[in-house]
Amino acid sequence: MNMTVLCYKKCSTCQKALKWLDANGIKYEERPIKEEHPSQEELREWYKKSGLPLKKFFNTSGNIYKEMSLKDKLPQMSEEEQLALLATDGMLVKRPLVIADGFVLTGFKEAEWKEKML
Repeated sequence: MNMTVLCYKKCSTCQKALKWLDANGIKYEERPIKEEHPSQEELREWYKKSGLPLKKFFNTSGNIYKEMSLKDKLPQMSEEEQLALLATDGMLVKRPLVIADGFVLTGFKEAEWKEKML
């Protein structure tokens, strides 16, 4: 299975997720989300593939999200505007973000990861 994990080294959730992958012998390619943030095209493709609401791709606990008051602004924005905004800064994107052949996962929920990967 080809799998890319977009994460931020200083994020404790990302560290926990990578440890879990290693402990379970799951191979993955790591991509630093801050330095190599996803493009609007990548985000659009992953969003469609995931079946998740677009809001799940936003890092709602992040400082930028809060500083920009996105909780209030996102409902008035179109899908394309939201994707364009997400593409501006990797720190706006929920992490870890897992992109695999058959699925896309946002955040680290161990039960969900077990179901998809083991």
